[in-house]
Order: sequence, then C-alpha cells, then structure tokens
Amino acid sequence: QVSLVESGGGLVQAGGSLALSCAASVRTFSDYAMGWFRQAPGKEREFVAVISWGGGGTFYADSVKGRFTISRDNAKNMVHLQMNSLKPEDTAVYYCAADRGAGGWPTRQIHYWGQGTQVTVSS
Repeated sequence: QVSLVESGGGLVQAGGSLALSCAASVRTFSDYAMGWFRQAPGKEREFVAVISWGGGGTFYADSVKGRFTISRDNAKNMVHLQMNSLKPEDTAVYYCAADRGAGGWPTRQIHYWGQGTQVTVSS
C-alpha cells in the first residue's frame, strides 16, 4: 500500500516559479516510479512528468519540457516538481502518482494517487 501527500501548491504570477513536493508512506519507496499528473477545470487529467525508481530516468510532457524538473530523494521518500516559467495554462490540480512500472506513464493505469494540490497561475 502506498499513501501520497502533496504540498507546495498556491497562487503565482505568470513567469514565476513554484515547487511541489510529495511525501510517500511506503515500505520500499525505490520500488516505485513516481510522477505527476494535472487536471484543469473542465479537462481530463493529463500526464506531466515521471521519474524512474533510482532517479536516473525522467520523461516529460511536451507542454512542460524545459520548464519543469522532476526529482526524487529515496532516503526521504520524497518526490519534487520544480516548475519555472509558469503560464496561466499550467493552472490545475496537480496529483502525485506512484506505480511499480516506469513505462508508458501518459496512458498507464496508475495504481496510487495523492489527493492533489491546487496550482493557480495568474496572467
């Protein structure tokens, strides 16, 4: 069983930065690939980024590539999402996610989800 709790959401102006964190309660954190999804009002949830078990591999949605950075700290059971150059279209509820598999995350059936944290980018 995996429990995920996000933090760090808030309101920021366009062009600004925000950092999200996700704390995982799990026996062996490094058994799980970790990632982030987001859901904007009236839209379906979409993939943002994923990081592999040891942190050596990352993959990003085209919409955030070059602006967002995902990282993890296996000693602290944490995953982070640094978001720079934020745009109003980044406004969404951001969800932390965990799954034993690291492949195919944009369409993968993810097993574990956090409750979400709101990110609002004003223009």
